[in-house]
Formats: sequence, structure tokens, C-alpha cells
Amino acid sequence: MTSVTAAERSTVLHHRPPLDRVNPVTKVLAVLILSVPLLLTIDWVSASTAVLLEVMLFPLSGLRFTALLKRALPVLVFAPVGGISMLLYAKPGGTEYLSLGFVRVTDNSIALAVAVTIRVLALGLPTILLFARVDPTDLADGLSQIAKLPSRFVLGILAGARMLGLFIDDWRSLALARRARGLGDRGVVRRFASMAFVLLVFAIRRGSKLATAMEARGFGAPIERTWARPSRLGRADLLAVLVTIVIMALALSTAVLAGTFRVVGQ
Repeated sequence: MTSVTAAERSTVLHHRPPLDRVNPVTKVLAVLILSVPLLLTIDWVSASTAVLLEVMLFPLSGLRFTALLKRALPVLVFAPVGGISMLLYAKPGGTEYLSLGFVRVTDNSIALAVAVTIRVLALGLPTILLFARVDPTDLADGLSQIAKLPSRFVLGILAGARMLGLFIDDWRSLALARRARGLGDRGVVRRFASMAFVLLVFAIRRGSKLATAMEARGFGAPIERTWARPSRLGRADLLAVLVTIVIMALALSTAVLAGTFRVVGQ
């Protein structure tokens, strides 16, 4: 077996995408910095500016564009849903274009619908870019060593994250087994419900066995735990925090200068 030299290890780390060098705990902080102001404001200019600046950081994530689209598909699907509900049922104001029972489409509802749709994208995109390539073990190391969260809580999160991949494999195996028995070609809703129930049973059984095994190995003991891999903060983490602060400052400043800045509830 060949050993990896220090120079080779340094070369591998040097060629990692820039966002992979950021500590997972810093990524959590960055998501909070980007999300909280957008949750408190509701205007399309600040959200659009945030989305534009976040898209410009896409090359730093190490993701392929097709992978980004695949991961962002749920956000792209549900963002218009929130916009449509705001369009139909938001507080009326300005010129009225449609009135049908509880549905009233006005200038205010249109502006809110556009703002909500873009805001959902602005909230979902940074999470995808920052956490698409995060290793659950690195996240657990950071939460325990840097954020100082209880080790039992952190190890539970790590175990749950590791089981997600098993659930995906179980779902594929169930689909293939049903198709082999001739049960997978009809009744999409019924098939989904039955497979989801079976997967729920698998999850409960596997979770119970995993909890028992972890307790038997002392993972729940109230002692100070050591960690095999140290988690540290560096210059990349400071730069990541500064960049997120600049992005949000530019987004809010642009909205104020454009005269569209609006706080939720106004």
C-alpha cells in the first residue's frame, strides 16, 4: 500500500474548490447572515440582488451546472407556488385587475408575488451552494469542537445524516422489487403511499437498532469526548463571512436606493 506524502496531501487540498475549504460551522453562519435579513424584508430588488450575487459565486462551489439545477429543482418548483398564493390572497392595494370572491389581484399583490418568488430562490440558493458538498462528519466535528454543541446531540445528527443515503437505496430497491413483481406500472399515488409506508417501517426499525448499538458502544455516556479529526477556523472562514455580509449589505442598500425596501408587515 502506497502512503500519501505531505506534499501530495497539500496539493490535493490546494485544488479543492474554494467553498470546500470553508468550515461547515462557518457555512451555517453564512446561511444565517444571508437568510435572516431576507426573512424580515419583502421586496423584489433586494432579493434579486442577492440571487444575482449568489449566482456569481457558483464557480466557487465546485458543482456542475446540471448538478445545481437538479438540487435546486424543489426550490424552482415551490417558489412560484408561494408567489401564486400571494398573488391571489395578499392584501389588496393600488389598481385592481381581478376580483373573484376572496381572490383580488392588485398592484400590491403582484409586487408581493414577485418579491416572494424571488425571495424563496434567494433563501434556497445559498444553502444549496454551501452545503451540497459538505461531509456530515466534518459538520459534526465543527458543531462539537467549534460550536460546542453536546456530543450526544451531534452524534445523533451525524447518524441520521448517514442514514439518508441508506433510505435512498431502500427506495430504489423497493421500486425495482415492485416492478419485478409487476406492481410498479400502475397507480402512481397508491404506489407512492405504499412504498412510503414500507420505508417508514424500515426507518423505525433501523433507527431503533442504531440507537441501541450506539448506546451499547458508549456514545450516550456523559463524558468529554475526543474527536479523531480536529476542526479549525482559518482565513477562508473569515473571508466567507465577510463576503456574505457584503452580499447582504449590497442587496439591502440597492433596495433602499431604488425605493423598494419594504419590511414584512408593512
